[in-house]
Amino acid sequence: MLKDLFQSPDYFAVDGLLTEEHLLIRDSVRQWVKKEISPIIEDYCQRAAFPSQIISGLGQLGCFGPTIPAEYGGAGLDYISYGLMMQELERGDSGIRSTASVQGSLVMFPIYTFGSEAQKRKYLPKLASGEWMGCFGLTEPDHGSNPAGMITNFREDGDHVILNGAKMWISNAPFADVAVVWAKDESGDIRGLIVERGMEGFSTPETKGKWSLRASATGELVFDNVRVPKENIFPEVKGLKGPLTCLSSARYGIAWGVVGAAMDCYDTALRYAKERVQFGRPIAGFQLTQKKLAEMITEITKAQLLNWRLGVLKNEGKATPAQISMAKRNSCEIATKIARDARSILGGMGITGEFPVMRHMMNLESVLTYEGTHEVHLLITGMDVTGLDAFK
Repeated sequence: MLKDLFQSPDYFAVDGLLTEEHLLIRDSVRQWVKKEISPIIEDYCQRAAFPSQIISGLGQLGCFGPTIPAEYGGAGLDYISYGLMMQELERGDSGIRSTASVQGSLVMFPIYTFGSEAQKRKYLPKLASGEWMGCFGLTEPDHGSNPAGMITNFREDGDHVILNGAKMWISNAPFADVAVVWAKDESGDIRGLIVERGMEGFSTPETKGKWSLRASATGELVFDNVRVPKENIFPEVKGLKGPLTCLSSARYGIAWGVVGAAMDCYDTALRYAKERVQFGRPIAGFQLTQKKLAEMITEITKAQLLNWRLGVLKNEGKATPAQISMAKRNSCEIATKIARDARSILGGMGITGEFPVMRHMMNLESVLTYEGTHEVHLLITGMDVTGLDAFK
């Protein structure tokens, strides 16, 4: 493993918009990534294995549910802090950020937002520390971008419900202790409920053969007449509002996270271009290479500013789902292009594990699609500015 020499690009002095606490949090996660993730991540990706030993460290750093109040085990931080954490984790690897994103935005957030007081007290502290890990069950084999069509369902049975169905492409599923699952009740309303590992009929087969997010554990959730106590159902929320509110929180974290991957690709390409000599000079001195590098840093800078402003709006409770969609789509688009351009600057070395670029490039192909595809986010923006729904 080459030494992690990452230097964060900040062309417009965006750090000047951050508080001392923001900088301290970001730098703490950055140093942890350099020490705990960078030396091992290539090996784990090559083996398609999840480095489970990092879970306690993520918990100690406060990367699980950092915006959850301290009384429930969270860090009580603001949304810019959360964004910066995700940026630094994804700079290390998208799979590591996914693990934290799912735990915080898709498991702890719905329990905190929609759960009963008893549910909050039971689950949140253990999820915050990493003692328990969670996953989020929405996507089904036949219902991805159209979650309203889900067929996973439950029926009442005394003080329990009987849950049947299946979910797929579920991050953290193979090792999750709890799953926040969305299913239809007997009236056809979408409800959220907490399913615990060990409940009879609940299994989580692992998804094999991925070329992307190889250091992230992905699986299915299979429910075969699973008896779930009624006390595990979120008491009030019904319909798609529940899962879509969670997805907005996760998409916000992704908008920040993938910029971390873009920054790592740019920094790697810049350093390589200065050192790689061809035709008697460093390739950084050639116009076509400079064009790529100049466009990379321009798009990173624009994304940094967009994310910072979105974080301010989120802290003020003013960020809309459509604004979050725009940021998620923009960040994923620019990061994907930056990864590809960085790979081309590195030439043949770009496809090797000696550099992080190809790993980021493969990971970003997944991030471009999950939590709302690239096309869906474009249509969310389109609907927001025209008032016309292209989904129907």
